[in-house]
Formats: sequence, structure tokens, C-alpha cells
Amino acid sequence: MTPSARLAAAIDLLAEMDAAPRRPADATANSFFRDRRFIGGGDRRAISAIVWDVMRHWRRSGWLIERAGGTATPRLRVAAREILSGVSFGDVSQAFVEGKFAPGALTRDERHVLESLTSGKHDGTDMPRAVRLEVPDWLLPHLEATFGDTLDNELAAMSGEATLDLRVNTLRCTREEARDALARDGLRAEFTTLSPWGLRLPGRQPVTACGAFKDGLVEIQDEGSQLVVAMLGARPEMRILDYCAGAGGKTLAIAMMMQNRGHIVACDVSVPRLEGAVKRLRRAGIHNAERHLLVPGDKWAKRRAASFDRVLVDAPCTGTGTWRRNPDARVRLEETDLQELTVKQAEILERAAALVRPGGRLVYATCSILDAENRDQITAFLDRHPDFASVLPDAPEVPETLAGSPMLSLTPGRNGTDGFFAAVLERKEG
Repeated sequence: MTPSARLAAAIDLLAEMDAAPRRPADATANSFFRDRRFIGGGDRRAISAIVWDVMRHWRRSGWLIERAGGTATPRLRVAAREILSGVSFGDVSQAFVEGKFAPGALTRDERHVLESLTSGKHDGTDMPRAVRLEVPDWLLPHLEATFGDTLDNELAAMSGEATLDLRVNTLRCTREEARDALARDGLRAEFTTLSPWGLRLPGRQPVTACGAFKDGLVEIQDEGSQLVVAMLGARPEMRILDYCAGAGGKTLAIAMMMQNRGHIVACDVSVPRLEGAVKRLRRAGIHNAERHLLVPGDKWAKRRAASFDRVLVDAPCTGTGTWRRNPDARVRLEETDLQELTVKQAEILERAAALVRPGGRLVYATCSILDAENRDQITAFLDRHPDFASVLPDAPEVPETLAGSPMLSLTPGRNGTDGFFAAVLERKEG
């Protein structure tokens, strides 16, 4: 595709995202490219890079466009992205041309806005802080309470491109062997610094097409997510419950820690998500896991009360820790979402806690950076449950730098991972 055709496709994709504001951007993008199979892999990555960069600067570019007298349409957002990244006005004008696979020529009003941005007349010195930091206005006080003076640096890190992390399946091979297998497919990975199972690749890479992935040697999983599993301290012969398992990403890692011995139950409320775990479990060579669909009125939990050695609650959350991967979530998140999720998290914690045996452990985790979903939830839970206590992780897989606290808190700025939280709680005996 020509550069103009890529810009045109990016504009079309942004328009589809605008038309479905509550649908995740990556889901819209997957449908967009599935309907346009003529677009090759390299062009898909280039178009996606344009769109994701536009979304990372959504509030700022919109503010600047409006200050210049324009309306922040997909066309102007893409054109402004070019200008703000240093492309000359002349080159942008030449890219916006007429043609079947081109975005069409700039209108007089669009030219006026872009010329204004080029001149630097609107430099953003009076831009509101929430706009500059690319967060909703209502969310800024929550973030300031969590990060204080480090907030600007943390959110700057969240505006960068996410790393591509892999977890080595030690049931199949060592980390060194997995790295060598990736290298044979032209993928140069480095060891992660925190997770003992992690490999990191630069930028977007076609991992799912390589032999190491197809043979079950590696799974795509952020280093922070791997560390959440490490906090569980899973061991062979244990009975473990992955209460909000989804498609089984953490179930796979738990089974690996258990060396395929013992019993794991992967639960979720979604049939499609649980069905998505089947192929992954088979590819990884895991045979000690079963799936269970949670439905209203189910007697399953009552029959298994106080029977699990470990229970992992990877709770539904705002996903604020994954903004590097899902930049659209920064502007789509609403205050009612947080209010509803904190209620749901507390309810899930209550149900999951009843399944932990005396002496067993409950690990509560989110991919959020907000205290309301993390520390505040744990404080409230312990106030309600004197039969539980906050304890240190008992797992050598947790690095020493993180093992001295019963709560794990990871951020892109501080740790180079996605934002994750995990707390280890032990049910008292007697």
C-alpha cells in the first residue's frame, strides 16, 4: 500500500471505532482487517500503528484541533498526528490526495487548522492537566492520590508502546531453549528482569505464526501478569482454583508451576472465554486442569466450600494498567464503570474467600493502578474478615526486590511491565 492508502485506511478504521464507542478498539480493528483480507501483514501493522498513536494522543490532539477552530474528525486527527510528529505541512498535503485508495484532498478548513498547528501558535501551555495527561477529568484526582509527584512520569510511560512479553512453558523447555527456538524464526528475544519465565521482544512481532508458539513452548503474557501467578505459590499436588480464568492465560502458568500435578479448576461466567482455553491447554500439554462455568444458582461452589489450597481472583477491573495496549480505554472509561466494578470486585472476593481452606491462600489481583480497586478493596475485605490475614508471598519465583511485601504493585514507569496489583491473603486455621 502507498503511504496515502495507509492513511486512508487508518481514517476508515478510526471512523468505525467512533461508530462503536463502547466496543474495545482492538475488537473493531480485528473485524476491520478480517473484512479486508487483501491488506497484508506489514500494512496492517503500519495502519494499526497510526491508529494507536492517534488514540494515545486523543485528548491533546482534540484540544489543539479545537483551539485552532476545527472539529476533531478522524481525518483531522490523522493529519494532525502527522504534523505533531514533525511531518511538514507540504508533505501532509501531498499525502492527502484524491484517488480510489487515498484519503481525498484537504479542505480549506482542514488546511487552516493544520497550518495553525504547524505555526505553533497553539503550543498547549494553557492545556488542562487532565488533557495533557490523556485521562478523563473525573479520574485525575484518583490518579493523583495513588501516584502523587510521580504521576506525570507514570502516565508518560503509559503513553508509550507496550512491550511484547512471552512466558516460557517450562513443561516443554527451558527459557534458553525457547529463546533459541524463537531465534530460528528470526525473533530475537531477551530475558525479562523480573519474571523467571519471561522473554521480551521489541515491538510488534508475528509470534503466533512461529514454531515456538505453535509447539506450545511460549505463550503471550505480560511480565507483570506472570508475577501475579508467581505470588500464588502454586506447587505440585495442590488443589487450585482460578476463579476468573477467562481464556486460561494464568491457568496455563499455574499448571506449569504445579508441574502438571495436582488439580486446577478454571472458572468463568463466559462460555466463549472458557472454550477459548481448550486449544491453549492442549497446545501447552496441560492435563491437570478442568473448566467450570459459573451460573446463577449453581451449587458447585457450596459443595466445594473451604476445599482449595489456593484461590486466584483475577478480578474484572477498569484495566487502567493496560493503557499502553488499550489506549482507547483512557478516554472511554466512565466514572460509573469504576463504581460498578468496585461493587462487583467485593462480591467476587466474598464468594471466592469461601472456597479457601483453613491455612490456604487467596490471591486477589487486578490489572488496575487505582487504589479503589486494589488496596482499598483489600483493606475493606480484611475489616469484614478477621479470619483472613495479609501475608508475604511464599514463592521463590517472586524476585527478592518484590517479595518483601504482601502486596505487589507494578507499573510501566517503575517496573517496565503493565500495571498490576496482587495481594496475598491467608485463611487462619482453627
